[in-house]
Amino acid sequence: QVRLVESGGGLVQPGGSLRLSCVASGLSFRPLSMDWFRQTPGNQRELVASLSRGSSIPYYADSVKGRFTIPPNKDAYTVHLQMNNLKPEDTAVYYCHSTDPDYWGQGTQVTVSS
Repeated sequence: QVRLVESGGGLVQPGGSLRLSCVASGLSFRPLSMDWFRQTPGNQRELVASLSRGSSIPYYADSVKGRFTIPPNKDAYTVHLQMNNLKPEDTAVYYCHSTDPDYWGQGTQVTVSS
């Protein structure tokens, strides 16, 4: 059974940092990419960052570029999201996703508020 499990969400003040982690288990081969999405109530899930298989250059959405990073990681089935200088508009449920094969994690809440 394939599982993607996120951790690291929580409440943080504006300007603070959080590090999300996603561990994938049960996959028989490395996915085409490991991705981070986020979703706020009433809105579609938004792609935040993605790291493709065989690439060392992650993709970042313009809204997070310069603040969020996917740190290098030798484990092909683990992906982190380092979030710095967080803003209230970053508040959302963050989901880990694997592409090809497609699986979703259960999501972790990130709340940025003073």
